[in-house]
Amino acid sequence: MSKIRDVAEHAGVSASTVSNVLNGRINRMAHETLERVEAAIAALKYRPSTTARQLKTGHTPMIGLLVPSLANPMYGSIAREIETLAQERHGFRIMIGNTYREKDKETRFFEDLVDHGVRGCIIISSLAEESHFALASARGMVVVSYDRRVTPGDDSSVDHVSVDNHESARIATRHLIDNGHRRLAFVTASGFTMSRQEKIHGFLEAVKKARIASSAEVIAGTPLSEYGDSVMAEVGKLTAADLAARKPAQRPTGIVALNDVMAWGLMSGFREAGLRVPQDVSIVGMDDVYLSALMNPPLSTVHLPVREMAAVIVDRLMRRLADPRIRAAEFIFKPTLVERGSVAPLRARKKT
Repeated sequence: MSKIRDVAEHAGVSASTVSNVLNGRINRMAHETLERVEAAIAALKYRPSTTARQLKTGHTPMIGLLVPSLANPMYGSIAREIETLAQERHGFRIMIGNTYREKDKETRFFEDLVDHGVRGCIIISSLAEESHFALASARGMVVVSYDRRVTPGDDSSVDHVSVDNHESARIATRHLIDNGHRRLAFVTASGFTMSRQEKIHGFLEAVKKARIASSAEVIAGTPLSEYGDSVMAEVGKLTAADLAARKPAQRPTGIVALNDVMAWGLMSGFREAGLRVPQDVSIVGMDDVYLSALMNPPLSTVHLPVREMAAVIVDRLMRRLADPRIRAAEFIFKPTLVERGSVAPLRARKKT
């Protein structure tokens, strides 16, 4: 079994340098040195002793990852990236919890993590109010929030990493407008989150700028008996059935879905109602989940730079665990449009 000195010899550095990498103290390290150490760790399949680390630091080499629901494959995707980076670069494993965006559940998870010696947590929440994050920080927890912008009153000790949700919806809506669509809808789920609100604002900004606000609408589908992220496809399917029942002149020709899972449900619902995508209605999703390219037709969507965001999330967590003096910050990433087969020009749709 390889030891830390074996990694140091393989990389041509000191054992303390390897220790700095394992513990996230890399802010002053040359990029070339970091790459050599990481390559040596991978080549020798080195894994630090969790028992030794806990005895030395008093902390468990684990981080918490709280997600709304792993039923949404987008959260599974980012969890995979975070887990890979945390384990391979820093020797940390992750503990995943489903919170269903309930403040009480999030608070209890924070308390359990602290009680088990876990001092770092990544949380995907997007709730309007984050005061319970401050309580976790006060107990020594380093918290990174994903999918939410900083707002007045937020705890200044929490990092925020997010894609620009406003821009995501804006470019999705603009894509439909550029294809001649004027009767548009933004389909979301009931229940307020900051990211959903930003997307709605992006949609409304795009239709207002195109002077078609009077023929655009926001539709909030009602979740069933479960949490919204778990039944997002079903909400989309039911919403499609309602829209299909309208008279053609009152039905939107272009739809922006809150996320890809909801877009899948919309496509299924329209198909069951006898309407075709994109011939009768064009749909754009958001997230670019890998399954979207396999839909029939392949789903046009907004791509999120998941790997890049995960790298920043893990890096911030590890840096601040190693040096509590580092101040929290906000990191916003740019989305990009992926054009596939679920959108067609309105003129072409009318000719079919």
